[in-house]
Amino acid sequence: MRILYLDLDTTRPDHLGCYGYHRDTSPTIDRIASEGLRFDRYYCSDAPCLPSRTALMTGMFGIHSGVVGHGGVGADIRIEGPDRQFRDRLWRESLPGVLRAAGLKTVLISPFAERHSTWSFYAGWSEMHNPGKGGLESAEEVTPIALDWIRRNGAGDDWFLHVNYWDPHTPYRAPESFGNPFTDDPVPDWIDAKLLDEHRRLAGPHTAQDFGMYNNHESPRFPRAPGEVAGPDGFRRMIDGYDCGIRYMDEHIGRLLDALDERNALDDCIIIVGADHGENLGELGLYGEHGTADEITCRIPMIVRLPGGPAGAVDTGLRYNLDLLPTLAELFGVEPSERWDGTSFAPALRGEAVSGHEYLVLSQCAHVAQRSVRFGDYLYMRTYHDGYHPHFDDEMLFDLSADPHETVNLAAERRGVCMEAVYRLTEWHDRMMRTMPFPDRSDPMWEMLHARGPFHAWVEQIEKADYLNRLRETGRSEGLARILDRHPELKRIAGAEGGA
Repeated sequence: MRILYLDLDTTRPDHLGCYGYHRDTSPTIDRIASEGLRFDRYYCSDAPCLPSRTALMTGMFGIHSGVVGHGGVGADIRIEGPDRQFRDRLWRESLPGVLRAAGLKTVLISPFAERHSTWSFYAGWSEMHNPGKGGLESAEEVTPIALDWIRRNGAGDDWFLHVNYWDPHTPYRAPESFGNPFTDDPVPDWIDAKLLDEHRRLAGPHTAQDFGMYNNHESPRFPRAPGEVAGPDGFRRMIDGYDCGIRYMDEHIGRLLDALDERNALDDCIIIVGADHGENLGELGLYGEHGTADEITCRIPMIVRLPGGPAGAVDTGLRYNLDLLPTLAELFGVEPSERWDGTSFAPALRGEAVSGHEYLVLSQCAHVAQRSVRFGDYLYMRTYHDGYHPHFDDEMLFDLSADPHETVNLAAERRGVCMEAVYRLTEWHDRMMRTMPFPDRSDPMWEMLHARGPFHAWVEQIEKADYLNRLRETGRSEGLARILDRHPELKRIAGAEGGA
């Protein structure tokens, strides 16, 4: 058995042709979807990068693994404590560990473990290749490594090759020589000039005037990434930069498939297309970031082309990325671990009817602290730390069937729906605490909040970036005043700089 896993960083499904996008961003991925099963409501349980991939690899929610953020107390996997054996359990219970136990050679091409110092990410791999740029790789630096491996090993059997591409991630890095195949294509039309003007008045990292998080700096190395989104031309530049990253990556994926085909290894190869998270491109007033627990950040593509399985089919069940581990375990006859939080969807890959989860709970603790409930047509978001985005209400509710870009908060008028969501969130949290697999029964989100807050919103980062002065200088003093009202810990900085 051969498996190619395509791990496409920061890829939102609604910018792929097979998910209905109007631009031709993904002809290779679309072909894979036409030959496989596309999952329409598939989500990372914990966002963004480090929490998401930890959930994927361990099969555990962040509340159980301990990894909910990018730094501080929420960025390290929990230790097993006094029952830890000569090896910890990840060597056999992680996603690659399960496949290696099933007899596959597991091969990783990714800088991810070094990028986030998450050495547990290496558990279960037989062979590891680090392209060496910590996530700033472009496809032309990743593909040669993968092609070399395929040329030497692709014709063999029993391997799992995980290839990690980064091109849709900011800063949008498709080389200038690639050009822009979307020059004449319209951009998504849900943002008009009026809404963009409103967004430019918002305060907070990665808002329209602060594409670089706390500034509007641009890099000559990455001309596709704007410093700020100023008017329709700036919006187009951002959308084109993101979409070019997907199309450039897609072309390189085609090269991998061609290399497998040349070795007669493609037809019977399982191909899995996934991502760690999506990308807000104006939703919730955020630009070029994946910093919330919303539909746009947490919904990800999942396509499985299983030889002999469903072709051109769509699964509409609610599913988590951490469901993939028990799914592969079932397909390969490996006993599941009692520590896994996911549910196998292997029957769906065999063409059988199988329901998804009744609801999902999604978490984000790297940029903000939020937990959301995805159920029916709704997304309910509860914010515990707004990451200095004063326009984020404590409660937000969106009807995604009518408002897929999350523009109208319905929380005040649909209290009954909010109450149902809170009940589900409480039910989930109670279950998570009862089933905590480690001696420490605390919730890592609350540990993080009681320590220094979300990593990307540490007070030191605001101070170092001189962001409070930037808000004054760019005419956003009203937003600054609201930030200081919500976060009195910043008043020391504001006082030193002359007040709000």
